Amino acid sequence: MKELRLDKYLTEMGVGTRSQIKEMARKGRILVDGIPEKRAERKIDPEQQQVSVDGRPVSYVRYEYYMLNKPQGVVSATDDSRYETVISLIEERKRDDLFPVGRLDIDTEGLLLITNDGDLAHRLLSPKKHVDKVYFARIEGALPHDAEERMEEGLVLSDGTPTMPALLEVRKRGKDEVPSEIHLTIREGKFHQVKRMFETLGCRVIYLKRMSMGSLTLDEALKPGEYRPLSEDEILKLKSHGK
Repeated sequence: MKELRLDKYLTEMGVGTRSQIKEMARKGRILVDGIPEKRAERKIDPEQQQVSVDGRPVSYVRYEYYMLNKPQGVVSATDDSRYETVISLIEERKRDDLFPVGRLDIDTEGLLLITNDGDLAHRLLSPKKHVDKVYFARIEGALPHDAEERMEEGLVLSDGTPTMPALLEVRKRGKDEVPSEIHLTIREGKFHQVKRMFETLGCRVIYLKRMSMGSLTLDEALKPGEYRPLSEDEILKLKSHGK
């Protein structure tokens, strides 16, 4: 890893702003290899040198990857003035630049990848890379008998937007007041796409949960709101997609 300015190192680790870091250095609160460092612009080797602030070691992590089981009522954003965000749920995060890869509606649950790896996010979200996203949904209203075929052909939404072909699996066909249960696999992420696709079929999604994204499948041990770091194997499989 190449050398980094000390202030960049510490701001990326969420210690403070650059001006705050400069003031901390001036006051002797920052140590590099156990020696006070008053030059915030000094370059250091994150892999070879040790940094501490107020006696607390601050290790450098270039990328972080977390699997979150997003609960309802939380927004897929880095900051929001009204609602709790998915980033705020990642209490163990070291970096200050994490973001959700894609968005789930506020009332949608399930798999959400949280990272700061922009290249990986771009590959996973690009329709050209054909990354499958699998959803479980409960559907209110009678599913047309040809719903699978229409999804497979690609729908045109109410505003004229076409969708790519999708795979619909009816797990339980509803009757009267009992909702249908389905799995839907799509390769894009238009605004409210799954809900709008079923509206086109004359139905309404009453519960929606993302189960997988590419090679990454939601850990069944994670309750809504819980998360864990990705394993090395999971990261490698995600990175290999679309290369």
